[in-house]
Amino acid sequence: MALVYLNPDEEYSITEVAHRIGASVKAVHQEVTRLVENGLLADRKVGTSRLVRSVQDSLLTRPLTDLLAVTYGPLPVLTRSLAGLDGVDQAFIYGSWAARYNGEPGPVPGDVDVIVIGYVDPDDLDERAGEAEAILRREVNVRRVRPTTWEKQDDPFVATVRSRPLVELHTNTEANTGRDDT
Repeated sequence: MALVYLNPDEEYSITEVAHRIGASVKAVHQEVTRLVENGLLADRKVGTSRLVRSVQDSLLTRPLTDLLAVTYGPLPVLTRSLAGLDGVDQAFIYGSWAARYNGEPGPVPGDVDVIVIGYVDPDDLDERAGEAEAILRREVNVRRVRPTTWEKQDDPFVATVRSRPLVELHTNTEANTGRDDT
């Protein structure tokens, strides 16, 4: 469900769903059949393939998508990815994904933009972004800014980011600045 509801513009074959989620074709076929019968997924045949997609005109669509986004989407994936990373003071998802998450209409985002405030090693951020991309199957763009730049708000990029919707990633880090202030 997460795969199809978090990518509502896509259709997937049963085999593709099985491959992407690491399940057997038989198990996916059975589950898809139940979900189609209950009106949560739509399907169609193309040759010998059965394609499935999310149902977008149901009263359940928005709440179900929201639930799946907070349990399987960028928010939990990026929170786990950045948790415990030295030097992270704060982190936020911004841009189109944050706007859609906050209810702004628009197309499904093709990527996820993340801003990390702190003194984090850029190589560590790139590695974590790559891991998140593999899970989310979409590009993850991470931008690091120093806390002083974030607080001053005189940087045009920071001012723009702060003026738009933000979704905080609770990385559960203690004040790990990654530097010695003594």
